[in-house]
Amino acid sequence: MPYRLPANRCIHNLFVPTERSFDHEAERTFGSHGGYSMRAQKFVDRVFAHRRLVIVLLLVITAGFGFGMTLLEEENTIEGFQTDSTEAEKLDYIQENYAAEEDTTTTQVVIQNENVLDRDSLIETLEFQQALREAETVNETLVDRPMTSVANAVATASIQEEFGDGEQPSPESQQPSLAEQQRQLESMTDSETEQFVESVLDGDNQQLLGLLPAAYEPGDTQATEMVITITQDTDGELVSPDAAPEEIIDAQFEMRSIADDHPSEYIVFGHGITADEIDSSLDDSLAIVGPLALLFVLAVLGIAYRDPLDIALGLFGIITVLVWTLGFMGLAGIEFGLIFIAVPVLLIGLSIDYAIHVFMRGREARSGTDFSVEQATTAGLAGVGLALVLVTITAAIGFLSNVVSPLEPIQQFGLVNAVGIVAALLVFGLLVPALKIEIDSFLEARGIDRRKEAFGKTGRLEPVMRTGERLARRAPVVVLLVVILLTAGGLYGGAQLDSSFSTDQFMADEKPDWTENLPDPLEPQEYTATDTIEYFDETFLRQELQAQILLEGDPTDEQFLKEASTAERETGNLSVAATVPTGDPAVHGPISAMESTAATNESFNQTFLDADTTGDGIPDSDLAQLYDEFFAANPEAAADIIHRTADGNYESARIVMIGDGEFTRGQITEEIQTVAASVDGTEIEATATGEQTVLYDLIEQEILDTVIESLLVTLLVVAVLLAVIYRITAGRASLGLVTTVPVLLALTWVLGTMSLTGISLNSITGMITSLTIGLGVAYSIHVTQRYHQQLRRRDSVWDALRTTVTGTGGALLGSAATTAGGFGVLTLAFVPSLQQFGFITAISIMYAFLASVLVLPTLLVFWTRFFGPAWASDQITGETAVEQTSPGTADDD
Repeated sequence: MPYRLPANRCIHNLFVPTERSFDHEAERTFGSHGGYSMRAQKFVDRVFAHRRLVIVLLLVITAGFGFGMTLLEEENTIEGFQTDSTEAEKLDYIQENYAAEEDTTTTQVVIQNENVLDRDSLIETLEFQQALREAETVNETLVDRPMTSVANAVATASIQEEFGDGEQPSPESQQPSLAEQQRQLESMTDSETEQFVESVLDGDNQQLLGLLPAAYEPGDTQATEMVITITQDTDGELVSPDAAPEEIIDAQFEMRSIADDHPSEYIVFGHGITADEIDSSLDDSLAIVGPLALLFVLAVLGIAYRDPLDIALGLFGIITVLVWTLGFMGLAGIEFGLIFIAVPVLLIGLSIDYAIHVFMRGREARSGTDFSVEQATTAGLAGVGLALVLVTITAAIGFLSNVVSPLEPIQQFGLVNAVGIVAALLVFGLLVPALKIEIDSFLEARGIDRRKEAFGKTGRLEPVMRTGERLARRAPVVVLLVVILLTAGGLYGGAQLDSSFSTDQFMADEKPDWTENLPDPLEPQEYTATDTIEYFDETFLRQELQAQILLEGDPTDEQFLKEASTAERETGNLSVAATVPTGDPAVHGPISAMESTAATNESFNQTFLDADTTGDGIPDSDLAQLYDEFFAANPEAAADIIHRTADGNYESARIVMIGDGEFTRGQITEEIQTVAASVDGTEIEATATGEQTVLYDLIEQEILDTVIESLLVTLLVVAVLLAVIYRITAGRASLGLVTTVPVLLALTWVLGTMSLTGISLNSITGMITSLTIGLGVAYSIHVTQRYHQQLRRRDSVWDALRTTVTGTGGALLGSAATTAGGFGVLTLAFVPSLQQFGFITAISIMYAFLASVLVLPTLLVFWTRFFGPAWASDQITGETAVEQTSPGTADDD
């Protein structure tokens, strides 16, 4: 006998029939087609009796959201992820109080020829700089003193010697104009030029040596390559490897154009160029792979639907859902950034899922009956209605749990996903079915038969789809053991996942050979950023990889300078510190800065020696006077390393390190923080910071931590919601918990696979794994709900399970294959981030599908045996042993 469920809540009353309300004629007619509730049927009938009004209303809403899309803006910076932190506060302090330029970015230009240090090459260097000054596009982005090169130092040294300075000038001293420098070099002989080259590159100045290759020998007058650094004003906008304002991008490309007019070889490297190349490479990849993905989706939908009109309706629904979601973002003022990359994917996957279930259940309802299009469509919608509502409620509320995040973009991510999921329900629960009824009825009135078979119910696919049922019936323990082993492996792999992130993942390598056969409009451009970065890492210092330690206290105190000296020495010993051609680390702080000035200024040298009463190289007396004379002898070098207030007091100092490009931001951050912690104490406060090293790494880790927390919270919320909902609708909270298990399993498998394939778990890949929850919940609910419906309609557990895995499972197969395959095609892209995106998306969907159709049937059988109705539990216990079948049902295994 069928089991009765308590009817004590409104949701239960709407979707689950009681014995009194059930129409037995409908049971006879529809029983094998989904077992929908008569209350749900009446509700659907009422709605679709006014379907033309529904269509008009929803199309008007779509038009409104379409307007909202025009307001949508892109956001590629990480500023929104930054929360209040000590490191950010100290970086602001440094930018406000030290000589370091605030709101700037550095462009590095490499000059290559037989000898970049000879007189002609140095003159060419100054001519190139002058040409940059004369180019309006470039000049309007330059700061007051924007360029540093060996040519500037040599010309300035020669000019100052002519003035009888008597001392070798430091490169930080006020420079003559470019025209004066050029005239000076032109007036010098080759031998005079060599003399000054040897003098300024004798090894005492790290800044100049950092402009030459690591293999350069200090004092040598021969080199085949050197760097010019050019500082540009960003006008307060963030500049990073993947985001830069148009003015900076245009200026750096103009630099390239100007360089082409000079005889030497030039390499221009800056974040404007890398940001433009990242955008271009993504666009080029999508232009090539996007059509392939679309063709794949259409091909799979063609196989599943076998009807062009249903395909067109489904695609229309998907586009409408995206319009609603993106339009909402525009109207709400939410900018579309990288973190939202998973939103369209999730919505496309859910939309395809909703569409296939609505269409296929309608086809099932019409199969073998004389139902009209309207009757079959509403019957199918009533049958799948509760599943769609459950998916929407659990997934939407699950993602809304992100609103508790301290990061606004994460809050917005959860809100936008929730809005999109609700939009999918309204579009595929109302608009698309209403349109289908109107169109199909119109065609059938003109003699065109619109009957189609449901996917997975017939043909060769039916035995394949029954795999989950057979495993649940014949080898449930084996299934559980295999699942336990796979999940344990996934958990172990997930624990080993690397969490590093690099913008290099967004940069294309050399374009594949096969792209050369593409038509000219589709052929991608040449990409140079990756090779250039590798070249700089091997040859020069990466100026942007700067990390620093802010030392706050009383710099005039003897202990302060001793601690600063210790920190500077320990920083220089770090493995992540880059080295200059002398072999010394690219580190400077109070002691090294004063030593460098003392080496070129006799007066300050004497003051420095007199202040060192112990002979250990660390001044320990009259420190205020020492600093005063340091500022007098070399004001810019002093202001770059020691903060002097407007009233002449000293309150802090800093140590600056250039990181080695072979190390990640995380590694650089970890080591510089270790040094800061070693000197941090009561007398001195030491804080490690740095925009594109420490701060970026901290933000990335904060995002990752929040993403992981959000995933766990979402899983918990989904589990609780399903438990409550199934307690109401099925009288069994345990059924909701069982439904959650496949989602958790799929998530662990995804993490394990990422570990095996070397994909790191960072903020971007972490957001993509949210697909596992969003689609996994949908797949699991569809299977559980269909089984629950079928179980109360039949006197055989196995018949119920068979109908579930063939009917609903077939629809899930079409949905999963379409979405996973379509996005999986992105693995053919030549941008690593797109490859990872496509791969993670595909495996997330595939694992969610497999967990739902292969593992969940076994879990449902165990649930039925221990928590289900007595008659079903007895049947499983008895029929598992003798493999009995229900009357009138042949076991065609």
